[in-house]
Amino acid sequence: MNKLVLFDFDGTLVDSAPDLAASANHLRVLQGLAPLDQDYLRPYASMGARGLLKASLDLDPEHPEFEKQKLIFLDHYAANSTVQSQLFDGVDGLIEQLNDTGIPWGVVTNKALGLTQPIMEHFGLDQHSKVTVGGDCTPHLKPHPASLYLACEKTAIAPENCIYIGDDERDIVAGKTAGMATLVAAYGYCHLDPAIPSWQADYVADHASAIFPLVLEWIHH
Repeated sequence: MNKLVLFDFDGTLVDSAPDLAASANHLRVLQGLAPLDQDYLRPYASMGARGLLKASLDLDPEHPEFEKQKLIFLDHYAANSTVQSQLFDGVDGLIEQLNDTGIPWGVVTNKALGLTQPIMEHFGLDQHSKVTVGGDCTPHLKPHPASLYLACEKTAIAPENCIYIGDDERDIVAGKTAGMATLVAAYGYCHLDPAIPSWQADYVADHASAIFPLVLEWIHH
């Protein structure tokens, strides 16, 4: 099939917030600070190390301690990235439906490829994904569309024949800029953000189980 479904990773396929929060709290414990509530840290999960260092230690990239703490955070997370993380409810069934109907799919994430692949392997996602593009595979992170273009190049499928699914406004901006159809995973870390309509995505899914019918609608549109 000359169509391609592309997913963001954290907050769309995988709920990695518990393990990311644990690594952020690891930094606090090393500093003699009390751990923060996971629910407080959860919205920062989609912002990666930068967002979690800001939330946990109030460190910006310009701070002299930022790079050191970032390395400690990433080392801890790399060793503990599949302790509490889970696929979002309905993702198993969604992937099965795509595989059973022969609709190719892949992953495009701002997360480094070396951190993404072990989690994909843990959940068996690597066995069927046609392409996986990490944030370090191009010089630009989303909302720049470079990583989406790379996924198209690797699969030889044009952007206009792709739909990009993500839980953050940057995902929708990247998809639209690349000329792809877009779908908001509103169950993710955006958590039914009231601003979602202003993102002007083509589709919105409040649960992962709602994605497959919308993909079929897009294909037959």
